[in-house]
Amino acid sequence: MDTNGRQRLCIEIRGAVQGVGFRPFVYRLATELKLKGWVKNTSRGVEIEAEGPADQLKNFLERLPLEKPPVSSIVELNAKSAAPIGYENFEIKFSQDAGEKSAIILPDLATCTDCVNEIFDPKNRRYRYPFTNCTNCGPRFSILTALPYDRSNTTMKHFEMCQDCHDEYEDPMNRRFHAQPNACRKCGPQLALWDRSGNVSAEGDESLLLAEDCIREGGILALKGLGGFQLICDARNDQAVMALRNRKSRPEKPLAIMAANLNWVMANCDISDLEREALLSIQAPILLVQKQAACELSDAVAPENPNVGVMLPYTPLHHLLLADLKFPVVATSGNLPGEPICIGEQETLEKLSGIADLFLVHNRPIARHVDDSVVRVIADRPVVLRRARGYAPLTLFVKDELPTGLAVGAHQKSTIAVSSGKSIFLSQHISDLDTASSLERFVNVIGDFQALYNLKFDKVVCDAHPDYLSTKYAIENSEKAVRVQHHVAHLLSGMAEHSLEPPVLGVVWDGTGYGPDGTIWGGEFFVIRDQKIARIAHLKTFSLPGGEEAVREPRRTALGLLCEIDGDSLFENDQREVLQKFSPEELRVLRKMLSQRLNSPVTSSAGRLFDGVASLLGIQQRVSFEGQAAMALEFGVECSRDLRSYSFEILTCPSGEREKYVLDWSPMIQAIVKDQIEGIPSGSICAKFHQTLAEMIVAVAKKGKLERVLLSGGCFQNKILTELTINKLKKAGFAPFIQEQIPPNDGGIALGQIMALARRFELEV
Repeated sequence: MDTNGRQRLCIEIRGAVQGVGFRPFVYRLATELKLKGWVKNTSRGVEIEAEGPADQLKNFLERLPLEKPPVSSIVELNAKSAAPIGYENFEIKFSQDAGEKSAIILPDLATCTDCVNEIFDPKNRRYRYPFTNCTNCGPRFSILTALPYDRSNTTMKHFEMCQDCHDEYEDPMNRRFHAQPNACRKCGPQLALWDRSGNVSAEGDESLLLAEDCIREGGILALKGLGGFQLICDARNDQAVMALRNRKSRPEKPLAIMAANLNWVMANCDISDLEREALLSIQAPILLVQKQAACELSDAVAPENPNVGVMLPYTPLHHLLLADLKFPVVATSGNLPGEPICIGEQETLEKLSGIADLFLVHNRPIARHVDDSVVRVIADRPVVLRRARGYAPLTLFVKDELPTGLAVGAHQKSTIAVSSGKSIFLSQHISDLDTASSLERFVNVIGDFQALYNLKFDKVVCDAHPDYLSTKYAIENSEKAVRVQHHVAHLLSGMAEHSLEPPVLGVVWDGTGYGPDGTIWGGEFFVIRDQKIARIAHLKTFSLPGGEEAVREPRRTALGLLCEIDGDSLFENDQREVLQKFSPEELRVLRKMLSQRLNSPVTSSAGRLFDGVASLLGIQQRVSFEGQAAMALEFGVECSRDLRSYSFEILTCPSGEREKYVLDWSPMIQAIVKDQIEGIPSGSICAKFHQTLAEMIVAVAKKGKLERVLLSGGCFQNKILTELTINKLKKAGFAPFIQEQIPPNDGGIALGQIMALARRFELEV
């Protein structure tokens, strides 16, 4: 304390505090309290030095977390006293980029109400300007090139602000104070309309109006959005939607739509209060909701599907487009099958000229691709199924120091994670690693995160599957790549999200995972205690004739299920309906495969069990996208209130010092076949099937005798299975957990791999 009774506080804050108006907030608060000093961004977060009377400094510290900007978050706040220096005012200093880089990078945020009002106000200077933003909204991650988050470190550095924008940027009382993408029609990015050859057809607002005419007339528009291109057409127009499907080679997979406003969604979909909140959130994800019978969308948007993925406009450009059109549009990723979303104009022309009729582009570069996120409300909580725009990147803080590591994730729904100190940084959704371009984008994302956080990886961790391209990358780029079993990574991912410590029972159900015993896992139960993970149970195994072909043809999986029950005698029964799904030549080959174990890998997969049942019920014999057969079974339950279940057996197998259980689904499959023959409605069979799976989980939970049960894996994207299981577990006295912020599918694998680095568990098969 000096002779005038002043003190100085040195404050460091970590969290989502850059690009959210945090420094202006600190400035205004400090000025109100007549404190002196400064605030600045650093590569770790925000630093503050404040001088003043002790009571005002105490008030300042108390109000910082209570009154912070709504889109910010404080993870850590450290304050220490120091001798006063004698600051004469309070100022915002230039950012500092030296030292450890661990600042939270904020995701791109949906347009705020204030900005929306401006673009529709004819008297406002940003009237109909499609790149309007402020501190509370707009691009962040998609334009960032380096830390800290300053305009010079974004793709907006090429646009020099006009005097009006500069005055806003420098005014601490303005909501655009230090809004890094700040711009207007005079000085900011501009629209242009291109034809398929890249010739400019129009510029400015005229380009938007002509693009809208293209959509009205049944055409397909490629629109450069926030984190990549979208393909857009009239969602009510059967011919337009089918043209998009045919050109994009996407025959059946549901397409997302964008509606102009919440009123349209409520008039055409059944939507709960929680779903409405998710739809209107600053993340503005694609939300899976149930269509109403009289929904005005084309049936081709989501064929044979009671649900639709719907989102609201989240950029000024989208707001203008939908307000002018006054009808919903398909808004799907602008990419070729198996490839990541396009972000550059030339790349888009080369790849999408056979799909889109016109290209609505702009001259603000996209630093990195960011797809639309996908959310579904399950068990009264929003579950992120694809973590991208609005949710990515994500920074997690842990209590213990981590090695500087890279986790390369899985093969499908690829994401990566990096760790440094006590921080874990999770990437956006990349894509399935099926093509050279998706692998290239995957490598770029790794380099991107390495550069952003200035990291040199000591450890690289990957999936145990030797054929995953991510695994091959890890092995080629690390002398000692650490391999983590796929389902163990699922389990550790869920535990990390909920900060769960052992002991925990983990139920991990999905389609495919490489098992250390040489089989394909996918219906697994683990008990984790201390440093050991024991596989205490799994679904009964069966063969997949043709391997990957069986994944694409559920009829093959059904054959494998029945062959596990009946053996070779299955092929002697001409009355078996499953045999009638194949030609005599196909049956001859498949019989040889199964009897001689040729190209017929053994699996315990719950996902493949769904496929086989879908085939037995005549619902799905072939699939054109992942999870299609399982989705069809889930939809089949919608029309049934049948609460009964089928019988199953729990087989006990000795396994060293502990018991191991095998869930035998044979009685259930036999009963399903019997019900099908007797003409029981398929909806009732689907309902009983789901009830049985939930009861299987409860049965193993009772054997495991652990209170906390974690559900993870792609099968728990199924709303009905998950909710049934949670309810049954709670009734039986257990505490169930599901993944919410981290996808339960393979999009969460990278986090689990990082956690495996932190705590090297021993897996007991």
